[in-house]
Amino acid sequence: MLLSILQVQSEDLPSFAIVCGDPFRAEKIAGKLTNARELAFSREYRTFVGEYDGVRLAVVSHGVGSPGAAVCFEELIRGGVKTLIRVGTAGSYSADHPAGSLIVSTAAVRAEGLTSQLVPNGFPAVADTDVTTALYEAAAAEGGIVKKGITVTLDVFFNGVVEVPHKQYKAAGVLAVEMEIAALYVVAALRGVRAGAIVALDGYADSDLAAEYDPHTNVVADAVEREIMAALKAVAKLAKA
Repeated sequence: MLLSILQVQSEDLPSFAIVCGDPFRAEKIAGKLTNARELAFSREYRTFVGEYDGVRLAVVSHGVGSPGAAVCFEELIRGGVKTLIRVGTAGSYSADHPAGSLIVSTAAVRAEGLTSQLVPNGFPAVADTDVTTALYEAAAAEGGIVKKGITVTLDVFFNGVVEVPHKQYKAAGVLAVEMEIAALYVVAALRGVRAGAIVALDGYADSDLAAEYDPHTNVVADAVEREIMAALKAVAKLAKA
């Protein structure tokens, strides 16, 4: 079956997938696989397949924001993917978690618009516990600051005239903010598959801590490398459990 948006055949997809926003990060991840090949590059959706430690997996980019990302997640699941892991970046809410830290998202605040059109407002966006544990253990083994906890998913990147309640999220214990995890967790729950996410912090979302935003530093690049390896090792562990 041809997946019309991703432009890949469902029979080419394995049961595990690592997803990320950037098509060129997908290429970077695929470069760590054996027997890697690119299946398609359609819109923001770039799809590779290959093997890591003997386990077949796909690596697919989903672009920026929940609506487009959810299209990717839905088609991957329709194509037979049973476990999805997002590897991304996020803004920190705490000086204890500076740029270069890793956060494993256990759940996501649904502060975007997509999921309210899929499920009732009280429905939680929660990661699979086995995926979360595998990600956290693999990330901890990579070194550096690694935390697990709640993240928040927003639609907005650049500020407008409506104030985003970052201080309230911080006061409630939210660790970081990004733009796709809530969609991943809700879609996974609706379709009966497993999902988890790990993000590298690339700056501060808290205005009291914020400095000039620069995600292109060596510290961030190192964190992205560590989270990629953590995701790959988590897939290998989950596949062999």
